[in-house]
Amino acid sequence: MTDMTLAAARRALAAREISAVELVDSHNKAIESLNGDVNAFIITTPEQAREAAKAADTLLAKGEGGLLCGIPLGVKDLFCTNGVRTTAASNILRDFVPPYESAVTANLLSEGAIFLGKTNLDEFAMGSTNLTSAFGGVTNPWRRSGSDAKLVPGGSSGGSAAAVAAGMVLGATGTDTGGSIRQPAAFCGITGVKPTYGRCSRFGTIAFASSLDQAGPMARNLEDCAWMLEAMAGFDKRDSTSVDRPVPRYADALERGVKGMKVGIPREYRAPNMPREIEALWEQGIAWLREAGAEPVEVSLPHTKYGLPTYYIVALAEASSNLARYDGVRFGERVKADSLDALYEATRHAGFGEEVRRRILMGTYVLSSGYYDAYYLRAQKVRTMIQRDFLSAFEKVDVLLTPTAPSAAFAHDEKPTDPVQVYLNDVFTVPASMAGVPALSLPAGLDAQGLPLGLQLIGRYFDEETLFAAGRVMEKAAGFSTRPALFAEFGA
Repeated sequence: MTDMTLAAARRALAAREISAVELVDSHNKAIESLNGDVNAFIITTPEQAREAAKAADTLLAKGEGGLLCGIPLGVKDLFCTNGVRTTAASNILRDFVPPYESAVTANLLSEGAIFLGKTNLDEFAMGSTNLTSAFGGVTNPWRRSGSDAKLVPGGSSGGSAAAVAAGMVLGATGTDTGGSIRQPAAFCGITGVKPTYGRCSRFGTIAFASSLDQAGPMARNLEDCAWMLEAMAGFDKRDSTSVDRPVPRYADALERGVKGMKVGIPREYRAPNMPREIEALWEQGIAWLREAGAEPVEVSLPHTKYGLPTYYIVALAEASSNLARYDGVRFGERVKADSLDALYEATRHAGFGEEVRRRILMGTYVLSSGYYDAYYLRAQKVRTMIQRDFLSAFEKVDVLLTPTAPSAAFAHDEKPTDPVQVYLNDVFTVPASMAGVPALSLPAGLDAQGLPLGLQLIGRYFDEETLFAAGRVMEKAAGFSTRPALFAEFGA
C-alpha cells in the first residue's frame, strides 16, 4: 500500500477495497522501519493516527467523509497542531505544545486527513539542505548509482519530501519562502506546489518571512497535489493576507491540455555554467510542451539577477523581526542568568542554531538605524520591479518553464562551507516567491548518477489550474516512475 498514490488510495478507500486502518498501519510500519535512516519525522503519532483511521472507516462505510478521508499525511513541523508538540526544528521550541490548530491543518482534518506525525525541516525553515535541524539532518532516500554516500533532501521542507519519496506517507504539507517546497521536491523526485501568496492561510504557521511564507502540498504526482491543495486552501479572516476567492476543483483542470498555450522561456534563467544535464532537461521540457500543442516563446525577466540578493535582505529582515519574540520571557525555553540582558543573550544563544543566529544578525543589520533605507527599503523597490517583470511576461504567455534547481541532490559532506554558495540552490525558485506568483516542481528525469531532476512551471496570480494542466502534460511525457533506494514496501 505504500506504493499507492494518494489519488489511487482515495479511490480504493471509497470502493472499500482497502480500509483506512490497513492503510495507516502500513504507513506507520514504514515510518517505524525507515525513520531511523531517513530522520524524516521529528514526532510520530501512530496511536492517534490509528484511532482516526477507525473513525474514518466508520464514515467511509456510510458513504461519507471529506476529500481526504482516511488518507495518511505528514505535517511539516512548522504548522501548529493542537496538543501535539510543534518545534520548528529548534531547541527554543523543543517542548512547545500548541493549544490550537493551524488553519491549514484544521482544513485538512476537516476533510478527513490523518496525520502520522510532524516532519523534519531546517530550523525555522532557514536552509536549503535540511541539515540545520536541532533534531539532526534528514537523509534523502535516493542514492547515487554505485555509491552509499548520504545525500541531502533539500530544504527547508526536506523531511516532508523525504517522507513522501520513501513511501512513509502519501502526501505531506510544506511551506515555501524562497523555494522550500520546490527545491526538495526536485531533489527527492516528487511533486510540490507553491500556490499564490494568500491562497492558503498562514494562521498557526510559525513565521520565517511573513511576506513570503506560503503553505503548499507535496506528493507523488500532480493529481495528489491537486486534491491536497483543494483541501488546504481557503479564505481565513484570522490572516490579513488571506485572499477571499473561491477555491477551484484543481483536479478538474488536469486534463485540459496545452493546445494553443504560450509557454515563456525566460532568457535570464540560462545561468552561466549551468550543468549540461540541467540545460538538456529544460530543452526536453520545452519539446514535450511543443509536441502537445503549446508554443514556446522567449521572454525576458530583466531583474531576475537581483532576485537572490534582494530575497536575502527582505527575508532576513522579516526573520529577525519575527524571531525577536523568542527571548525566554515571552516565548521559548529560558536559560537563567544574573541579569535580564544576560538572560536574553544566553537564551537566544542556546535556543538558536548557527544558521538561524547568522540570519537574525544579518536581518537586524539591514533594519538598523542608518541602513534601513539603504537596504530594506531599496530591496522592497527592487521587489516591485521583479513583480512587474512577471506581470509583463504574463501579458504574452500563459506559463513560464524553467529548471527547479541548478543541480541534483549533493552529499551531506559536500555541502559548501560558504553560506552564499548554499543560498544559490534557490536561484531559480526565489523570483517567483518574491513576486508571490504560483509555481510547481515536478520530476522530469534522472541525471547520469541516477538522481532525480526537476522542472519548474510558474503561473499567473491565482491561476494554479493552468499550472496543473501544463504540468500534467509534462508529467505524462516524462513518465517518471523510478523509486529511490530507500523505499518502503510493506503490506498487501
